Amino acid sequence: MADTPAQPIEKIALVISRGSLDGVYPGLIMANGARMEGIEVSVFFTFFGLDAILKKRMNDLKVATVGNPGMHIPTLIGALPGMSAFATSQMKKGMEKLDIPPIGEFITMIHDAGADIYACRATVDMFDLKASDFCPELDAVISVGQFYEKAAGSQIIFT
Repeated sequence: MADTPAQPIEKIALVISRGSLDGVYPGLIMANGARMEGIEVSVFFTFFGLDAILKKRMNDLKVATVGNPGMHIPTLIGALPGMSAFATSQMKKGMEKLDIPPIGEFITMIHDAGADIYACRATVDMFDLKASDFCPELDAVISVGQFYEKAAGSQIIFT
């Protein structure tokens, strides 16, 4: 059996379902990197991930310190007043140092680079949201079935 060379990735579909800084940034960084490589990108925001594209919340996301094993601190310590604010401040400083933009600016940058931005219809309906609640970069509110149609041929990545 001859080894076949790996085919380059041409299309990805990212699903962002967490609404914390540490839940949103990985997907945005991956989307940006893919666009810079000429890869077609769709980003589907669902459940609390919608916070990243809601005008009133997108620039006020926090780092989850309670029950977050990546924090490497006991849950009790993570629950102390000010811990989330401190962790958020530290993460934002680190992002700024690396010249990674704030969420709102990053969404604009990725969209301007050609990524498609979608919100999950079921979640939008469940949370009783309206089109006016979202940032202008939102391309459409679509169902899961429509997402699968748009993602056909993509590598689907959950972040």
